[in-house]
Amino acid sequence: MPFLPGPLKAAINAILATANILFWGLVILFLATFKVLIPVPAARRQVTRACDACMSGWVAINRGILGLTTRTQWRIRGLDQAQLDRQGWYLVLANHLSWADIFVVTAVLHNRVPMLKFFLKQQLIYVPVMGLACWAVDMPFMRRYSKSQLAKNPKLKGRDIEVTRRSCEKFKHLPTCVINFVEGSRLTPAKHHRQRSPFQYLMKPKAGGIAFALNTLGEQFDQILDVTLVYPDAPENIMYGLLSGRLSSIDVAVKTLPISEVPHGNYDTDKAFRVEFQHWLNGLWREKDATITAILKEHEAEAPLYRQLALP
Repeated sequence: MPFLPGPLKAAINAILATANILFWGLVILFLATFKVLIPVPAARRQVTRACDACMSGWVAINRGILGLTTRTQWRIRGLDQAQLDRQGWYLVLANHLSWADIFVVTAVLHNRVPMLKFFLKQQLIYVPVMGLACWAVDMPFMRRYSKSQLAKNPKLKGRDIEVTRRSCEKFKHLPTCVINFVEGSRLTPAKHHRQRSPFQYLMKPKAGGIAFALNTLGEQFDQILDVTLVYPDAPENIMYGLLSGRLSSIDVAVKTLPISEVPHGNYDTDKAFRVEFQHWLNGLWREKDATITAILKEHEAEAPLYRQLALP
C-alpha cells in the first residue's frame, strides 16, 4: 500500500484508525459496565487491567496499520538505555505538535511501560465512544478556566488542579504511566509568536498540573521520562502527513530523570517553591529545545512548520 497516492492512503488510514478506535472503545465500554456495577475495589482494578489490555491492542494495531501503509522511518533515541519496567510508575513529559503525537508516543513506549494515561481537555469527554472509553480507563480530564471566568467566579480558582489531584489518587493502586503534554496546547506558529516563547521550537511549559501530579504520586513515580518529538520534514498538518505517508521520518528522543532531581514542595501555597519548580521546568525545556535543534541539523533541513517558528 505505500505505492498508493497520498490522499487515497490518508483516507484508507483514517477509516482504519477510526474503526480501530470504535472497536476497542466499545469493548472498553462493555467492560466498564462491570466496573460501575462491582463495588469491590480489588475487582474493579482487575477490570481496569482488562481495559488497559484493550488499549494495548489499540496501540499495536495502529502501529501495524502505519507499518503496512507507509514507509516512514522511526528513529528512537535513548529508549534502550532507559531500563523501563511495565510494573513501574512513570511521569512522561512531552512536547506537543499534533494529534499524531498520541499515536507516536504510545507506539514508542508500547510494552515498555504501563499503558499511558493522558491528561485530556474536558471537552474531549463528549467525543462519541472515545471520550467515554477514556473516562472508563481513568484518564484525567482537565477543565481550564480563562482569566475572565476566574474574575467572574473566584471559586473556580484551583478547581482544575483539584481534578488532577483526585485523578492521580486512582493511580496509587496499579502501575501507571501518566503523560502530560506540558505546553497545554498543540504548537502552531501563530501561538508561538503570540506567546513570545523564549524557545525556538517549543511553547512555554505549564507547571501546575505536573507539580500536583508529583505532589500526589511523587513517592511512587520511579522516574520521569522526558520525551522529545520531532517530525523533521513534516508539513504544517502533521496528522495528514502521517496518514498519507508524506512523513519520511519520525524522531523521538527519550531521556530518564531520577525523581530525586525534581524539586518537591507545595505548589499551591509555597511561592518560593513555585518559582523553583518553574525554573527547573524551564531548564528542562531549554534542553529539549537544544535536542530538537540538534536533530534538525542532522537532517540538514527544516520542515515548513519549523521554519515558521524562527524567532524574529
